[in-house]
Amino acid sequence: MSERYSRQTLFAPIGKEGQEKIRGKHVLIIGAGALGSGSAEMLTRAGVGQVTIVDRDYVEESNLQRQQLYTEQDVELKLPKAAAAQKRLREINSDVRIHSVIGDANPEKLAELADGKDLIIDATDNFETRLAINDISQKYKIPWIYGACVGSFGMSFTIIPGKTPCLNCLLKKLPIQGMTCDTVGVISPAVGMVVSHQAAEALKILVEDWDAVRPAFVSFDLWRNQYSSMKVGKAKDASCLSCGEHPTYPFLEAENQTKSTVLCGRDTVQVRPPKPLDIQLDELAKQLGALGYAVKGNPYLLSVEMKDERVVIFKDGRALVHGTKDMTAAKTLYNRILG
Repeated sequence: MSERYSRQTLFAPIGKEGQEKIRGKHVLIIGAGALGSGSAEMLTRAGVGQVTIVDRDYVEESNLQRQQLYTEQDVELKLPKAAAAQKRLREINSDVRIHSVIGDANPEKLAELADGKDLIIDATDNFETRLAINDISQKYKIPWIYGACVGSFGMSFTIIPGKTPCLNCLLKKLPIQGMTCDTVGVISPAVGMVVSHQAAEALKILVEDWDAVRPAFVSFDLWRNQYSSMKVGKAKDASCLSCGEHPTYPFLEAENQTKSTVLCGRDTVQVRPPKPLDIQLDELAKQLGALGYAVKGNPYLLSVEMKDERVVIFKDGRALVHGTKDMTAAKTLYNRILG
């Protein structure tokens, strides 16, 4: 056993046997932003055998405040986050096999990547991808760890197929909101707190200490000094289409995914959610205006001037992203604004 992990093996719940189990495991991390880079670093330092990181974005200057793997040079080179993370993680621990996937974590890609994975960690920025992860987890019986943070607020929950409620169950019971870092900001301590919860749960699962896995949904607000741990076992729904007695895995189906279409003859992509929303345009306008965006609106829509694009958002959640024909880039921008 390498001296490298001596302090970790001295921790009785892990020990040398647990370290060997960790070394034999493969973790899939969806998203290489704040949560993903933090979890990836912790697990790489812990000696996980293999880590696969999936992300479709590249490193920007605004990431450096909280995304700990990246540098100013990565920003200058506009490196894809997955590639930059892979490079840095290999420098941290050459014993760990790091795989990067530069692309969208859609249901097809998730199904392809699920094979041989022992754990999935959620580090995404939107519920469409999370619900697809949730269905993949249930379909292939792979545990996953939900995590999210915005402002000074964070939350986490560990989902074990066949034992705990799934995310689809929880969304019917808990008021999980769709705010984003691009609309209300985020502080790095909140990121670190969620990462710590996720990484601790990950180690429990990797060493197969199932009794130690937290059964509660955790949320906190570091600025307001609030911490909540809520037992949610009763939220498990036998009729749930993701984890119930007769699952159909609805969020892997095309009709339940956000649609994007390049408008004919225009440098514009239309993005629409799987189901109509009811956007509070006045509130969204205030949030975006506070961030320095030029926002104009009427009772029916908002027009938001970005750096290179203009986004028109309608009350039902549909949006027109002007200034691009790249559907992936348009969906990324859409998720940043609407979560």
